[in-house]
Amino acid sequence: MKHILLSLLICSFALGHAQTEVSPYQPGVTKEGVTYFLPKTGIHVTVTARRKSYKPGEYSRYAERYLRLKNVTQQPYDEWEILKLDITTYGSADPSQAYTIKVKTKTSAPLVGLAPDGRLLSVNTTMPALPQLSRPSVVKDKAPTLNPADYKTGEILAAGSTSKMAELTANEIYDIRENRSMLTKGQADFMPQDGEQLRLMLKQLDTNEEALLQLFKGTVTTETHVFTFDLIPDGNVENALLFRFSKHFGLVDNDDLSGTPFYITVEDMHTLPSEDPTAQKSKNDKEDLRYIVPGKATIHLMRDNHEIASQVVTMAQLGRVEHLGGDLFNKKYTTSVVLSPETGAIVKINAEEPQ
Repeated sequence: MKHILLSLLICSFALGHAQTEVSPYQPGVTKEGVTYFLPKTGIHVTVTARRKSYKPGEYSRYAERYLRLKNVTQQPYDEWEILKLDITTYGSADPSQAYTIKVKTKTSAPLVGLAPDGRLLSVNTTMPALPQLSRPSVVKDKAPTLNPADYKTGEILAAGSTSKMAELTANEIYDIRENRSMLTKGQADFMPQDGEQLRLMLKQLDTNEEALLQLFKGTVTTETHVFTFDLIPDGNVENALLFRFSKHFGLVDNDDLSGTPFYITVEDMHTLPSEDPTAQKSKNDKEDLRYIVPGKATIHLMRDNHEIASQVVTMAQLGRVEHLGGDLFNKKYTTSVVLSPETGAIVKINAEEPQ
């Protein structure tokens, strides 16, 4: 964002009250001044998904034989699921709606706030901060911190085959469970002296068992992924393909049929009344500041013909451009205006007549 400061020299002996002229932008024709754009409203869809990655244990094929663990998978795999979808809006400069505030003397519009792409944000006041949109990201969740190899006994390491190592590891797990049972019953040969020591001993046994079980059951790590999709519609949108998502591969290409399609629909709610064709326009319209009276739309996100998210949003391109009288920016008034960065609508206006 940037501020453009127009230092206008107002001569004390000048007569009359010239206005700030705002005219449509014409490259190579417009006189020197500050060119600004009104916005189009974009739709920003954020998809938060979780990826679970399974890695089989070293002894996974012996899990049922030695530990009676059923349905232990021996092949690695990924499993994806969508946690939530969010719909927000953002503004983008509309090249077809460009205007210029011309530098003229005896005017009182010296401070203009513009977004980096040239959207008008404010006049004669501090401009609003642009909202921050979500960005694609990957966050690794807490991974297993135990290394099963560190908990193998010397006897396990000395075994001559994987099958024998698995058998000895299973026996070690059974011994741990028996020792834990004896401790909790108060029948162990070496009982702790107090409750805190008992807690520590039980915790250590739990850790040992958990680490050794990973050799049979495998490990699961998780990641949280954020995907974003942007759309700037000109009007209604009917079931446009937004993305495809697979429970095995996550986000896939739009032509990859392994993914389930997700569609977006933008439905104009026609909330604005029709313009009166008989209304007379001011002769000084060309000198007015432009803003937008936005319309509303309902956004639908669909999967398998089922609506999974819906939201009503305000959109600039479904509204119309209006004029803010140039008289408000003459020597008689100190006028400040704040515009919505997403829709170009007036958020706040304050016109004070100098004392």
